[in-house]
Amino acid sequence: MSFSVTEPTVFDLRAYLLNLLKEGHGPDGRLPTERELSEKTGASRRTIRRVLSTLEAEGLVWRRQGKGTFAGPPIEPVEALAAEIGEGADLIEVMEARLCLEPEIAALCATRASPEDVARMWTLARHVYEVEDDEMTELWDSALHRHIAHCAANRPLQIAFSLLDDTRSSSDWHTARRRARSKQSLKESHDQHVAIVSAIEAGDANAAREAMRMHLLSRITAMSDALGSLGLPEAAEAALIEARPLG
Repeated sequence: MSFSVTEPTVFDLRAYLLNLLKEGHGPDGRLPTERELSEKTGASRRTIRRVLSTLEAEGLVWRRQGKGTFAGPPIEPVEALAAEIGEGADLIEVMEARLCLEPEIAALCATRASPEDVARMWTLARHVYEVEDDEMTELWDSALHRHIAHCAANRPLQIAFSLLDDTRSSSDWHTARRRARSKQSLKESHDQHVAIVSAIEAGDANAAREAMRMHLLSRITAMSDALGSLGLPEAAEAALIEARPLG
């Protein structure tokens, strides 16, 4: 991966680090130091630390004070297919596909997640809400949804989810999400994340499915409004109207 003269985005850095993890770096799985990564990518060490913190929260890397950063589990090789999806589908289509997939992933997750898995979900959800940076909000949000997909413990579904989630790195996605984001929407999204993780923690598959469905429907609406779209597909719009409280 080559970098431009401008500082890479956090998603550029994530992709670069995932590639290092996939290829293996060092005999003991050790990644380059922050200084080496900064020299190679042109990113500040602060930005590198922030991206590494999301990978560590997902369990993809682990760090030991004074020793360095080390590779965790293997990474799925989905970059090429994800790029094709990103080029051929518009953003609302991607969200529609997520709406078809992620509620069932959440339901499976509710039956399979361990207490340790759920503890990590709470940590990720807190970071999504507390970080004060558009790019990092998106990266932490992606990390939470990826972890839920991982805990569903269904490899084909996890790969399908990864293909969709990797479209978040596009500039169009970030523009639309930034337009749709506000203090109110962040609070709404956080409340929805709390509902999702609470249902998973309770082992309630139906509640997890419905909480994820409502979360994605609200995000589709916000993104559609931000893009100036003509509206949602009829089925999605009807479902959202039906779910809204009266009065």
